[in-house]
Amino acid sequence: MRKQVAYLGPKGTYAEKAAHILSKLANFQSPIFVPCNGLYSVIKSIAYNNCDAAIVPIENSVEGGVTATLDALWKFPDIFINKAAVLPIKHALISDGELSNISEVLSHPQALAQCSEWLSENLPNAIPLPTNSTSEAVSMVKGSKFRAAIGSKSLIQIEGLKELAFPINDVPGNCTRFVLLSKEANSNSANIASFAFSLISNKPGALLEALNYIADFGFNMSKIESRPSKRELGEYIIYIDLEINDQNNIENFRKLKNNLNPLCKNFVDFGNYFSENVQFD
Repeated sequence: MRKQVAYLGPKGTYAEKAAHILSKLANFQSPIFVPCNGLYSVIKSIAYNNCDAAIVPIENSVEGGVTATLDALWKFPDIFINKAAVLPIKHALISDGELSNISEVLSHPQALAQCSEWLSENLPNAIPLPTNSTSEAVSMVKGSKFRAAIGSKSLIQIEGLKELAFPINDVPGNCTRFVLLSKEANSNSANIASFAFSLISNKPGALLEALNYIADFGFNMSKIESRPSKRELGEYIIYIDLEINDQNNIENFRKLKNNLNPLCKNFVDFGNYFSENVQFD
């Protein structure tokens, strides 16, 4: 049976590239790709069993964690990360007009943030306008001489527009980690274990106690990030990625969870999975 794979659409987004790459890495045979309008719609498609898998960005090297994805993983604890791929992000400024006439720049909030310095230096008076995706932004500037969009160069051919500048991202090494979400936990090889927890106690040293357990088991944390619980001011959820490289690490991770549980109000295991760097044209 062909897998249905949801991603942030429409066509031409970085998420579509990630969907094709991660589906290939997962050995999906002739998957059906389902573009969704908005990141939360992508996640709902897997949470409510409308698709077999979903592709979402989880972390950017410039802007950090993608909050919508992190919040959704906490909200839907029966969703697991199966695979991850780190893709290079190179943004282009795309328009029907000329650079000197641009007064509005449209794109996904992450893309706008990743190009904020370039915009302030080259289009200081242009108004940034957020959209659901880079692809949506490019489609919205067609026919306009005063609007430009930030997106992938592949969108230029799709929409029949022109490139005003490339690359415009502030950091040359800009990259985003995309993950493949599923209702089934990964049982294959892994180099990352991801989880999140909230603490029972808000007393001084409570978080340090939890982090000391991680250190005692010899794990290296490749990421630690906090998000508000949205229940009360001062209550936070801690998101952590651990590097793992063999079966002993996975067994130690099980022991670590047992040690952490007494300290946690809630603990959500996002799964063990393999993450790799991917290049594309």
